Amino acid sequence: MKKSFRILSLFLCLLPSLRSESLSLWISSFQDQVYYEKMAELFAKRNKNFELEVKAYGFREMPDKLGVALRSGSGIPDMVQLDETFFGVFLNGPSPFLDLTELAEKSNLDKTLHPRRLEVFTYKNKLLGLPQSLSAMVMYYRKDLFKEFKIKPEELKTWKDVARVGQELQDSQGQRFLALDGTLFDVLLRQRGTDLFDKKGNFLPNEKVAVQILKEFAEMSQAQVAVMPDRGAIFDPVFFSGDLETGEVLCVAGADWYGLDLFQQFAPGMEGLWGMMPMPTWKKKDGTLGPRTATFAGQGLMICKATEKKDTAWEFLEFVMKDEEANAERFLQGNSFPAYLPAWENDDLLKEHSYFKQSMGNLLVELADEIPPVVVDPRRPQAIFLMQENYFGSVMFGALSPQEAISQYRGAMKQPWGKR
Repeated sequence: MKKSFRILSLFLCLLPSLRSESLSLWISSFQDQVYYEKMAELFAKRNKNFELEVKAYGFREMPDKLGVALRSGSGIPDMVQLDETFFGVFLNGPSPFLDLTELAEKSNLDKTLHPRRLEVFTYKNKLLGLPQSLSAMVMYYRKDLFKEFKIKPEELKTWKDVARVGQELQDSQGQRFLALDGTLFDVLLRQRGTDLFDKKGNFLPNEKVAVQILKEFAEMSQAQVAVMPDRGAIFDPVFFSGDLETGEVLCVAGADWYGLDLFQQFAPGMEGLWGMMPMPTWKKKDGTLGPRTATFAGQGLMICKATEKKDTAWEFLEFVMKDEEANAERFLQGNSFPAYLPAWENDDLLKEHSYFKQSMGNLLVELADEIPPVVVDPRRPQAIFLMQENYFGSVMFGALSPQEAISQYRGAMKQPWGKR
């Protein structure tokens, strides 16, 4: 009887190790669901008891869902994929995410992830998320129409070049040149060496530059050199399947992931017609060019403090970050170029892109050292969306002057924003 009891006790002790290790991951992109399910299958080959439940939500829906779960203390996932645009929402008060600083140092990820992307998910010297994508901006352009109008991409080194060439084209052909969108504002600020906040938390630390940027682009808009999409957002499928296919504009500034999320998805019939080049920029005081890129959005992976499976969650995150097949699969499925530097040696990331007929990877590697820093602040999401939704378009259409918009923008930033 005693022997049987000892055997039963031993079996009960071993039982947890025989059970599946089931974790939950919430993601803010429906298109990434298949990718993460595949990553879970690959990881499970090394960890046979591993299971992952992936719940996909919309870009804005997931932060709302997560906020509700955190406030109620119920249904909190083990891990989340969060776009850096919304990262600041969760920085008011104690962070709900684990500090990954020491784990990243032990894993050498603090040295092998792009430093500019690590900064995006770091707050008060704590690394709270691992960046998956580089999310570097490029200029997408119509190769066929550039050839027809005898425009050479290398002529467009600065935004003044864009304004000049665009005006010549408008005057001679009645052709509009550049698509505009409010998401460009903070990208352009960083190209000019400033940002929405400084490290002391001051909002719009260089207001003069902010006004100048709005003025330059409003002049292009009102001269019909540049155009806002009819429904105000460049992410509108109608813009891609309509305006772009009919040659309404020749250029779109966007991140690497625009390639699949927008071009290939909404304009599949234009394969081979679009190319990529560095973003135009401004000249510095010494006459040299400023950064020919900046970053926009991009996902990071976090572990929630509420998890009881921290070790397994970290092992999975580390796998997704470092595994060669994982990095290649994410780029090939979604044009999301990895922030993990060793992955850049993979030929699959550097070969000719099937849609653009040129190497996206080589261009991004060329631009990577020019990426300007992002200043993280809890109010950054508010600042991004207020400009994008309330002010940028108003200036482009002439309803507000640049100075009026910036003054109203400052006032709006003093008001509370929706809590998550």
